Amino acid sequence: MHGHRQRLRERILKSPSSLYDYEVLELLLCLAQPRIDVKPIAKQLIARFGTLGAVIHASQINLLACKGVGLSAIAAFKLCQELSARLLAPAANTPILNSSRKVLEYCQATMMHLDVEQFRILYLNSNNRLIKDEIQQHGTIDEVHLYPRELMKIAMNLGAAGIILVHNHPSGNPNPSEADKRITANIAGIARSLSIELHDHIIVAKDGYFSFRGSGLL
Repeated sequence: MHGHRQRLRERILKSPSSLYDYEVLELLLCLAQPRIDVKPIAKQLIARFGTLGAVIHASQINLLACKGVGLSAIAAFKLCQELSARLLAPAANTPILNSSRKVLEYCQATMMHLDVEQFRILYLNSNNRLIKDEIQQHGTIDEVHLYPRELMKIAMNLGAAGIILVHNHPSGNPNPSEADKRITANIAGIARSLSIELHDHIIVAKDGYFSFRGSGLL
């Protein structure tokens, strides 16, 4: 076991891209659970969840249901999530409208593997720079209670000139539902009356993304 781990360490130092997803996961699990053979656990997790990203973003309940996965491993996965978010955060400090790809990558990295729907608001200043990225609600739009006027109140308190709506579809299909369209139209109308621009509503999913602006719905 020791020799195998040493070879993995040497490979990641010399050629990180040569490692398979389960091998990357194996190295991560080695740090969390150093006294056991974690290769079977890594392979089991990839087989169950499909991708490395899906494993890292899996819920605690689903992970604990996997043989050999404990709280130390889950803590390591949560650390990876947080590290990813913080490394990608500089994208939010660039002009958003001039770096839409970076914003999309940031949203995909933080949301596309979630197994529950999350709705967040990006508040922008007059130079299209991010003021605040706020997780507004969890659950489907039909289930959560979104209050557009409250969103606008926050925008005004922040001095925001514009907002971007972002949410994910855990189903994998990024196409908007009728509820997505209704809430977008509602927020757009209220924002317009307050001279706050709704730049876009982006839906991220495993199978791609959907932009209301890019699709002519805004």
